[in-house]
Amino acid sequence: MPRKQDTTYRVESQISLLDFLLARMGGMTRTSVKQMLTQRRVSVAGAVQTRGDYTLMPGDRVSISAGRGNSALTHPKLSLLYEDEYLLVVYKRPGLLTVPTRPESSETTALSILRAYVRRQHPRNSVFVVHRLDRETSGVLVFARSEELQHYMREYWRQLVTERTYIALAEGIFDQPQGTITTWLTEDNRIARVFSSPTDNGGQKAVTHYKVLRQSPVTHNPSPVTHNPSPVTHNPSPVTLLELHLETGRTNQIRVHLASIGHPVVGDRKYGHGLDYSPVDRLCLHAKVLAFIHPATEKKVRFEAPVPKEFYRPLSD
Repeated sequence: MPRKQDTTYRVESQISLLDFLLARMGGMTRTSVKQMLTQRRVSVAGAVQTRGDYTLMPGDRVSISAGRGNSALTHPKLSLLYEDEYLLVVYKRPGLLTVPTRPESSETTALSILRAYVRRQHPRNSVFVVHRLDRETSGVLVFARSEELQHYMREYWRQLVTERTYIALAEGIFDQPQGTITTWLTEDNRIARVFSSPTDNGGQKAVTHYKVLRQSPVTHNPSPVTHNPSPVTHNPSPVTLLELHLETGRTNQIRVHLASIGHPVVGDRKYGHGLDYSPVDRLCLHAKVLAFIHPATEKKVRFEAPVPKEFYRPLSD
């Protein structure tokens, strides 16, 4: 909801947010308007909006606060992509847990950072986890601002989500430009590991579609990569950049699926060679796109986190 000191405008025709603000802000320069967006002073339909290329539609309401917006989320491992009264959508960088490993833990997580952020707005505010990314996986992550909404989104997650796209750097060279991996996954909680079976063994069916985007130059015939073989010694190691679409969303699904076909994710210590194979000091898995039906507005929303530059580095060596 707009605050008392906000100025609110109604949109009459389709236009970019930047052009709309330039037309309404009485001669402000383009640089000044962009700074106003960066300062989080602009909201569209109650949601803070920082992108000038955001498309406004007839009937939208744009609110501009008189002063600087709420203190911005500033953390080297977490960036805010979207915020409204129902949801927070963030870009998590590698090395940050989504939630604590133990309830009593005091370690810094995406959850603890966001709780501190929303409590600066009001001490009773809180956030709740909707889904998770592994510590070393980067990308788009969603949190609910109420426990009721968290339960709803978790229960209807598969119906709400319309697109989940990941980018991975995988070991080895793929023979086919695209394909689908279908297996049944079972989890052994004692050792925190997921196992894959090509036939129905009573586990959860998991389906991953992949497409080859780029492959590193190969100047020799590399030995085929097999799951958990002895450490790789040839250098440079051939790698493939993949786009992956999840039909199901199981624990460690992409990591287990790629390992099951002999192409584990680069840097994967659990299911692959870890850093023995990796030209990049991280697990090379990134949640690039997440689109879903907003549970309150019932409109489709889509969020994208840029692919880390280090994923491209070994492809040009």
